[in-house]
Amino acid sequence: MTTTVLKLAKVQDMQLKDKAVLMRVDYNVPIKEGVIKDDTRMRETLRTLKLLLDNNCKVVLMAHMGRPKGKVDPKYTLAPVAPALEKLAGVKVHFAPDCVGPEAEKVVKAAKNGEIVLLENLRYHPEEEKNDEAFAKQLAAHGEFFVQEAFGAVHRAHASTSAVTKFLPGAIGLLVQKELEYLDKAMSNPARPFVAIIGGAKVSDKLPVLYSLIEKVDTLIIGGGMAYTFLAAQNTNIGKSLLEADKVEEAKQIILKAFKNNVELLLPADHIVVKEINPEAAKEVTQSMAIGDEWIGVDIGPRTELLFADKVKAAKTVFWNGPVGIFEMPPFSSGSVALANAMAEATRAGATTILGGGDTLSVLKTAKVPGERMSHCSTGGGASLEFVEGKALPGLVALSK
Repeated sequence: MTTTVLKLAKVQDMQLKDKAVLMRVDYNVPIKEGVIKDDTRMRETLRTLKLLLDNNCKVVLMAHMGRPKGKVDPKYTLAPVAPALEKLAGVKVHFAPDCVGPEAEKVVKAAKNGEIVLLENLRYHPEEEKNDEAFAKQLAAHGEFFVQEAFGAVHRAHASTSAVTKFLPGAIGLLVQKELEYLDKAMSNPARPFVAIIGGAKVSDKLPVLYSLIEKVDTLIIGGGMAYTFLAAQNTNIGKSLLEADKVEEAKQIILKAFKNNVELLLPADHIVVKEINPEAAKEVTQSMAIGDEWIGVDIGPRTELLFADKVKAAKTVFWNGPVGIFEMPPFSSGSVALANAMAEATRAGATTILGGGDTLSVLKTAKVPGERMSHCSTGGGASLEFVEGKALPGLVALSK
């Protein structure tokens, strides 16, 4: 069953006054030397938090951080998140040094209604990723009701997203509702023309989503490292650029499918190239799609920038996942920045613009384009791609039962 047809209860329709609510959030935020570098994911949960706190709930938050592989690793502690959340939410946030067991129970018990408890990293326990029911039951003991507000985690069947729903009644939060509403509208009934931009390094990561989008879009733009495999599939010279040789045949199939479906498929018409991937390296712009033998493509060229930007500005619906160059290095960020600005213009002109994926959101920061200038910035890259592919998301399927 695809996610679009699931029947899901909504948090605002529940009678939750004075209850203890266990809420799964996605606070897997970038932290450097104890300082949170981007709190978007935290801010996106504030509407649901406010709703619960206004109902005098005690809110117990569970989240993961990084990949500690089932062991305690101080590098992945959620401790710095608690004071930052206290500032954002304006209420007391207690931090529990574990997510289950006596220490966690003690902190949860001591917290009052109208306050928040943040539990330590779920992934310090191997049972979390194994969707272990006994572990989920321990988590469920912290609340009387469960709210799913971690869109970035619903595509995984873990104890805190799936098994926990067997022990508590539950609903989706306001953020998950917003994610589903935007993605569902774009995929099932988009205003046209509908343009999708798919970038990033690897074709292999994006194959299912490309096949799915060809059934829905009017124009498919392919950029980033994956574009070179598509160019190679058309026998265009790509020099020493990134190539997934084992995906050339798949790329040919996608090009053919686009042609059969009357979908315009756009690849870079020119490139920024260097002889080594280094921000100091001398750059050149190619005169055509082809790249010389000694060169490496690192960004789309100026003509492609204009071509892609014009397509975006003329669209009524735009979905973007993945940068179109090595944007982390300022000399190679121009193409991705140009697209971010074109998306903002399209939004202003009334288009529905949706961004998915952490790297794509980072492009906005680089481009100094505030997220508010897009219709919707998805907090879950993997989940939004799986939704677009038409896959059922385990965390939502479990909740619908």
